[in-house]
Amino acid sequence: QVQLVESGGGLVQAGGSLRLSCAASGTIFSITTMRWHRQAPGKQRELVATITSGGYTNYVDSVKGRFTISRDNAKNTVYLQMNSLKPEDTGVYYCNLWSPTTRLNSWGQGTQVTVSS
Repeated sequence: QVQLVESGGGLVQAGGSLRLSCAASGTIFSITTMRWHRQAPGKQRELVATITSGGYTNYVDSVKGRFTISRDNAKNTVYLQMNSLKPEDTGVYYCNLWSPTTRLNSWGQGTQVTVSS
């Protein structure tokens, strides 16, 4: 079974930076599509960033120029570098994996990001 282990969340002041990590196991990582989502209390879960097996990246407009998604296939890990953080970035961030072999999504446990004003 696919397992995703996330780390890197925490409390940071507005304008600060955090780097989230998500380590995957139980699948051929190099052929997957990886995504980061986030969800604030009382709000819908939102797709934040995507990186494909071919290296294509995409971001929601609100984080463009501030966030960078990347992957290290040797470590089976996807990252989300978050710079110039704003209070509206606060929420639980979830790692998501799409497997082309199973055609299933897998989710991490989530990591809390809190940005103080």
